[in-house]
Amino acid sequence: MKYSLGKGRYKSSMFATISKRLSGMQLIAGGFFIIILTGTLLLMLPFATKSGESTSFLTALFTATSATCVTGLIVVDTFSHWTLFGQLILLCLIQIGGLGFITISITVSMLLRRKIGLKERGLIQESFNVIELRGMVRLTKRVILGTLLFESAGAVILAGCFIPKMGLLQGVYYGIFHSVSAFCNAGFDLMGRYDAFSSLTAYYNHPIVVITIILLIIIGGIGFIVWSDLYEHRLHFRKYALHTKIVITSTLFLIFGGALLFFLMEQNHLFLGMSLPDKILSSLFCSVTPRTAGFNTTDVGSLTDGSKLLTVILMFIGGAPGSTAGGVKVTSIVVLFVYIKATLTRTVGYNIFGRRLDDEALRKASAVFCTNLTLAMTAALLLCGLQNFNGADALLEVFSAISTVGMTAGLTTRLNSVNRLTVILLMYLGRVGSLSFAMSFTDKKKIAHVMQPVEKINIG
Repeated sequence: MKYSLGKGRYKSSMFATISKRLSGMQLIAGGFFIIILTGTLLLMLPFATKSGESTSFLTALFTATSATCVTGLIVVDTFSHWTLFGQLILLCLIQIGGLGFITISITVSMLLRRKIGLKERGLIQESFNVIELRGMVRLTKRVILGTLLFESAGAVILAGCFIPKMGLLQGVYYGIFHSVSAFCNAGFDLMGRYDAFSSLTAYYNHPIVVITIILLIIIGGIGFIVWSDLYEHRLHFRKYALHTKIVITSTLFLIFGGALLFFLMEQNHLFLGMSLPDKILSSLFCSVTPRTAGFNTTDVGSLTDGSKLLTVILMFIGGAPGSTAGGVKVTSIVVLFVYIKATLTRTVGYNIFGRRLDDEALRKASAVFCTNLTLAMTAALLLCGLQNFNGADALLEVFSAISTVGMTAGLTTRLNSVNRLTVILLMYLGRVGSLSFAMSFTDKKKIAHVMQPVEKINIG
């Protein structure tokens, strides 16, 4: 008994030491890696596939990464390839990836009535990308309850649309699967029952399905911090935090501005032959889904070059911090535009909505922008160099991966092993945060704060 107790204490001490040595970001990155690896092994089981054969490691890894990182890029059709067991594994990975495994583990701890210490609160803060440490437990409760509410409502509405065509059990299952996938901005679907890799194209003119998916994507993409602010202050815009004001205004601008541009560029091309309501609905969906859901109601590969470029821009921007969406985030783009405006008008400080942004926000926004852009462009060159893909399609593929979107012009299934690994890495970095991941290896290093001599250079 003494030996057993000592062994338990040794293990506890060992895990505590590991936890202390790792930063919050390192724990989050490592946790996602373990979840992806576990999902990969489960998807490789023979009874996870309808053929009864084991899926190759690379295909399973790609799929598990895409699900956990809520991306939606797939190399095998979800309905045709995976059994119910495999699909449920994907659904679990999507839910864990959307909320974050830290949120799930903290929720379990609260259900077991365990005390949430300072270390756990710091991990929640890191996971949600929140500035202040206070209120983390309350925020976690709101996130879980809000997620259950929105996903349940979406599931009921979608099930009501699917049941008449699919039957009760399958209609309910499809409603739940697509509601979770849409809310988590994952882009996985089971519509391969009609046509492989078809996404939601069979429902392009079904307003209830399309609008429900759009709302779930938007709600999941504006972020948990915004939810909390809206819950506390309802419709009193002036009382919102600056973060909430920026997210709401920029999201509305991107949705309706993007929809207008898609409508103008595609009304005589991809939307040709559609009725006016269907064109408007398709334009809205084309504007919402790149940030960053990955569903499509129209053929992405048939978009005009202008629409593809617009899609890439929207994917790169993404959703809001602390949400289920990816991208460099709308706040980063707004901060950069505010800085540009201040530079052009020679204004002192970077001001927006009657508040001044700090220099740290500008430095972080610039770093995130440049890091993601560099990674995506490097990967695009690699895709084109190894397989001679069309440049526009390659750009769409890599920006879709690093922004965890899941839209493709048809390249995903044609990637060779090296390019698949490249896209897997992009999806992983896009979910954990490329800048945060890089900084996690330097945040505990002691840096001598010595300023070098100043020398001016020519700019512009």
